[in-house]
Amino acid sequence: MFEDGLILKKKFGENNVFDFSLGNPNVEPPAKFYKILRELSLNPPQGIHRYMPNAGYVETRDAIAKQLSKETNILFNSNHITMTCGTGGGLNVIIKTLVNPKDEILIFSPYFVEYLFYIDNHNAKHKIVPTDKNFLPNINALEKAITKKTKMVIINSPNNPSGVVYNENVLSSIGKIIQEKEKLFDTHIYLVSDEPYRKILFDNLRYPQVFPHHIRTIITTSHSKDLALAGERIGYIAINPSIESNKELSNGLTFSNRILGFVNAPALMQNIIPQLQDISVDILDYQNKRDILYNNLTSMGYSIIKPQGAFYIFPKSPIKDDILFAEKLREEKILVVPGSGFGKPGYFRIAYCVDTDMINRSLNGFSNVLKKTN
Repeated sequence: MFEDGLILKKKFGENNVFDFSLGNPNVEPPAKFYKILRELSLNPPQGIHRYMPNAGYVETRDAIAKQLSKETNILFNSNHITMTCGTGGGLNVIIKTLVNPKDEILIFSPYFVEYLFYIDNHNAKHKIVPTDKNFLPNINALEKAITKKTKMVIINSPNNPSGVVYNENVLSSIGKIIQEKEKLFDTHIYLVSDEPYRKILFDNLRYPQVFPHHIRTIITTSHSKDLALAGERIGYIAINPSIESNKELSNGLTFSNRILGFVNAPALMQNIIPQLQDISVDILDYQNKRDILYNNLTSMGYSIIKPQGAFYIFPKSPIKDDILFAEKLREEKILVVPGSGFGKPGYFRIAYCVDTDMINRSLNGFSNVLKKTN
């Protein structure tokens, strides 16, 4: 879709194509990022470009541990943190460390499509669990899906593509089901939380932490979205300090980081982000864009669950065939991603991390297609 957008922009002009296909932040990193970058460029620390511990610089992991301790009221230290090449790198490292061939990993639909490939990378099996009408996990379905072969449950909140946030009750229910199944099957099941949108929350919503709900909890996140550093591939893994054998687990994550070829996260970014742990891009900017789309599309007649975070909106397709509907939008030079790609046919995703002007200019096209299909 992204490459298709480039072709259309070349043919019709960039201002005449409305590309909502890719979650590629259009905002710039905070000014403080550039200040630190300039300082490092002019006065680089000795050895900044040399090899480092594969888990990452201790100073960087310390800074992240302090911020996590502040956010969660749980005491983290550097040994609980592994620096990674983004969240995608983090998920592959976690799966490689914990999963044996043929083990099952459960994911909820709608899901980030690359989960399927990450799981396949390590010869595991994915099992898709449905969500309810509000895109929240179906707890009864989760209970039925867990078997003796289940090694991991992956959650993503705020969710890509729906923008829905899993609340405390949902997280508590997931944790209880996992613990009951662990006792029943005498196994260990890990709850892995994919959190790159954790700081992009709307309407003064506070992020529900996952750590209190299951001892075998691991999070992976990045600064691709909250600091608009998507191209820098800087992220980390954090394990629950209460997890048993956490030193062995940390060693496994570090080893997997190396043998998968990531080796370590980029040195320059590791020197910058310790000073940026408590800031983010302007979240209100994304909230305003959400409101423009949500208010206008719902007034036209689109059915939408209002996003609580991230920068995606996931309307129901007015016709059953979401792929065909995406093609009809393309005729208006509007590029969206069909919900089938996220395991949720009958919907489509709009990534609104774009200029506000483009959103406003696209509205006539959304209205025209809806009228033609009704």
